[in-house]
Amino acid sequence: MSGKTIHGAGGIVVRRGARPLIAVVQRSKDHLWVLPRGKLKRNERPGIGAKREVIEETGHRVQVHDYLGAIAYQSGQFEKVVRFWRMQATARPSYRVTKDIAAVKWLPLAAAIRRLSYPLEKVFLTDVGRQVLARGRRPGRSKART
Repeated sequence: MSGKTIHGAGGIVVRRGARPLIAVVQRSKDHLWVLPRGKLKRNERPGIGAKREVIEETGHRVQVHDYLGAIAYQSGQFEKVVRFWRMQATARPSYRVTKDIAAVKWLPLAAAIRRLSYPLEKVFLTDVGRQVLARGRRPGRSKART
């Protein structure tokens, strides 16, 4: 094992409406459902990279709020660490979704958890999902340093 760590970032992205919905995306390469996320560019700050990846994968402009935590897992010979922020999406998409994404779904929390393909992401969203939805309703939300 080389010991190299790949760093990524993404978001738990909420779209408000009559019922708050969370974004999950289906990758084109393997059709797995994941949280919107991706690899950081060289020297890219994690919060900036998270926002970029979420816009590319969902097509929605977002406001980045508080840091939620990270997941780490082994991928081949590399360790991957992905950091997540709570994000608020605009009501309508503003951009085309990258070709790496086959579909974007906006689902209630329980359905989003069920749709995710990776058990680690299911556990992470289960752990932070309710606080993400609750924080979005309170005034005085904190904005993350990006």
